[in-house]
Amino acid sequence: MSHVHIIGGGLAGLSAAIELAAQARVTVYEAGPACGGRARSFHDRSLDARIDNGNHLILSANDLTFRYLDIIGARHTLTGPGLPIFPYYDLEDSLAWTLRLSKGKLPFWALPGGRRVPGMKLSELASLGRFLRAGENTTVDACLSSGQLSRRLLVPFAISVLNTDIHTGSAKLLGNVIRKSLAKGGMTCCPWFPEVGLSETLIDPAVAYLKRFHGDVRTGVRVSAIEQQNGRATALETAEGRIELGPEDQVIMAVPGPVAQSLLPGLKSPDAFESIANAHFRLPAVVQARGVVAQAGFVGLVGGISEWIFLKGDILSVTVSAANRYADRENSELLATIWSEIRRALDPVLSQSLPVAMPPARLIWEKRATFAATPEQNRLRPGPRTDLVNLALAGDWTDTGLPSTIEGSIQSGLQAVAALGFRSAVENTGS
Repeated sequence: MSHVHIIGGGLAGLSAAIELAAQARVTVYEAGPACGGRARSFHDRSLDARIDNGNHLILSANDLTFRYLDIIGARHTLTGPGLPIFPYYDLEDSLAWTLRLSKGKLPFWALPGGRRVPGMKLSELASLGRFLRAGENTTVDACLSSGQLSRRLLVPFAISVLNTDIHTGSAKLLGNVIRKSLAKGGMTCCPWFPEVGLSETLIDPAVAYLKRFHGDVRTGVRVSAIEQQNGRATALETAEGRIELGPEDQVIMAVPGPVAQSLLPGLKSPDAFESIANAHFRLPAVVQARGVVAQAGFVGLVGGISEWIFLKGDILSVTVSAANRYADRENSELLATIWSEIRRALDPVLSQSLPVAMPPARLIWEKRATFAATPEQNRLRPGPRTDLVNLALAGDWTDTGLPSTIEGSIQSGLQAVAALGFRSAVENTGS
């Protein structure tokens, strides 16, 4: 049986490992103390609580993500309203509203009647068509129409999906996301997120699944070099020693782009990055929401720093995408501003008032959370194949046609599996 060595225990590496578990002997090498990469949970001492290092909404359109969850038996760990509803609060206008998408493809939600974005005009829907037709060099702002649909929905959506500002972000990448979700109808846009934590949903069940197939998951093991000869990877150098690769052994490198370049000098990959900031607040008691916010479990914010507020018991978590723009601000200042925005948005929908004084808080920066999703950086993304016949690439920075997302990470792992000649749910799409 072939032995596949997977370098990196994030979602891309785990996706590949899960796909290979019944086809080959699998060993995963993860440099950190636990698998998960940028999608993991941990116990934070300052809050004395278990939190996620980031927040992620999963849409029902993410077929590969749900397939992954079904394989590892973790779909039931998600929570969500089960309907395409998105509660929002406009901080500039002090206005709460809810987007209720139509279940089918026809955009009945955009007609007058309380389901659409307040103040939008039907003519603004032309922006969606422009995204679907966007070329390689088109930026997001070139596709937007002036109006409330853009300000209250499309701009926040674009920044959240691309993690890049609208003036430089790729309209084509955003269009690919729209094509796979909203263009197929509202029921492909039902939002879901882990009820407990990212690790409990995406990581721990995957590791348990691999162990059932006698897969070897080795944490705390960093691969520092890859030896090669005659167009093949022949050995891995690790802190624990040298690992010889046999003639049938293969390698999937599922590490961040800069790490991949250090292991494979000359590899082309994106070299500009965007950060994400996530703020976590520990409340003195569990908060109870009312109405659609209670049904959804989150609120989207417009007109401030905060983008999404997730309500998880006594923890309120806030996501701030494309956070490079706030890098020169003090953490204490950002946390105070975010707490003020939370109070304004949630006080009308909570059964109890939030304290004026900010509770214990933690701000987590992912400095290189994603590649900058610009047309220029998108062109630098490599496919899964490399010059080494027994080594393939995986990672959300590789050429998936999607921005850096959970779906893109999982897709990249499947592409790497296909590139090595194994059965995969995704065909090899790159060279």
